[in-house]
Amino acid sequence: MAERAIEPNDPTVPGSDPEHPTTGQVPIVSSVDGPRPPIPAEIWVLLVATFFIAIGFALIVPVLPQYALSFGVGATLVSVVVSAFAFMRLVFAPGAGALINKLGERRIYVAGLLIVAASTAAVAFAQDYWQLLVFRGLGGVGSVMFTISAAGMIARYSPPQIRGRISALWGGIFLIGNIAGPAVGGALAQFGIGVPFLVYSGTLVIAAAIVGIMMGRAHRITARKVAEEAGLHDAGDDRAPAARKLEPKSLREALQDSAYRASLVFGFANGWANFGVRTAILPLFVATSISQEPWVIGVVIAVGAVGNVISLQYAGRKTDRVGRRPFILAGLAISAVAMFATAFAGDIVTMLVLSFVLGLGSGLAAPAEQAVISDIIGYGRSGGQVLSTYQMTQDGGSILGPIVAGVIADLFGFTWAIIVSSVMLAIACLSWVWGRETFRSA
Repeated sequence: MAERAIEPNDPTVPGSDPEHPTTGQVPIVSSVDGPRPPIPAEIWVLLVATFFIAIGFALIVPVLPQYALSFGVGATLVSVVVSAFAFMRLVFAPGAGALINKLGERRIYVAGLLIVAASTAAVAFAQDYWQLLVFRGLGGVGSVMFTISAAGMIARYSPPQIRGRISALWGGIFLIGNIAGPAVGGALAQFGIGVPFLVYSGTLVIAAAIVGIMMGRAHRITARKVAEEAGLHDAGDDRAPAARKLEPKSLREALQDSAYRASLVFGFANGWANFGVRTAILPLFVATSISQEPWVIGVVIAVGAVGNVISLQYAGRKTDRVGRRPFILAGLAISAVAMFATAFAGDIVTMLVLSFVLGLGSGLAAPAEQAVISDIIGYGRSGGQVLSTYQMTQDGGSILGPIVAGVIADLFGFTWAIIVSSVMLAIACLSWVWGRETFRSA
């Protein structure tokens, strides 16, 4: 049975802070051997909306670079279009966190989706490269709004006993989109290169409608329940009840928690290695060192996704029983070793095996880390600034990782670029050696 070390003034444990003895999360703790609560209706609403978002986003992945090239620009300006989205996410993350604390997750989630929908539709009708750049950048603003809001609602509505399982389902839906979407997007592009963007815009509108319409009543019921369990009154919309009565988790409060500090290191390393280097540098490494056949790169990526799916669901279930730290440590250690070995891969079979192992490692750590962030914020609380700061570190890693690794590859070769990425993962693993276990069982 997992034990959680309680740090001084731990705000997730009511009564541990002598100055604010009742401002922690609603205490919902059960035996790991007892029955698990069902997934709340609010979470199912989010998961359905996420499916439409994931499928839609994956539609434009294979066509965006070609679309940018159609304006007669070179590879550098094409990469600027791709990076503009991530850059605007990074820049606007603090503002998104503040808006969430002020207006509530649901409103910002819907607004963010509609901003991305409008900007994506505009991309389809861009008349020149600079219009494309501006429209795509605006999409990054909306993206960080709904991403942080979604993470906040996952934290708010996920019962502590099944947070890992919910995080795994959330991540699994994105994987389904990443696997199925590109092929469909390529097929849609046969009818016009702007068609995938219009379809993606439509899926975002559907997702916004799902959350805007279906979440409202369920949200008010849950908010009232949280307020009543905490001995509070005046439950209403997402500005009034638990989010207001149970004060939003402050960034200063979170930074006192060793688990949150370790999570920031994890976020940066994960963005660097998994979102950045694995998607931008490893395909180039495969093409230059193993095979230039396009199908080889595709198979390597697909095998990694399979490994991710397998471990994601397993870790999601088990992290709700044995704790978060074991899976984060194991996942990071496996990923670091596999990334290091990848630097010396010289044939297709070895590369496929290592890609599968990298996927396994990533899938072991991801749901546990997401559950940690939810644990830190607490059930029924808002945490816009806490979530936005974590998102900034991850986006920062995903932006810097490919750039720095690319420079290293140009100067010293791909081997060293990949080794540096493995070191980043190892540092994240070490940071979690001193991070506390946030899962509590009784």
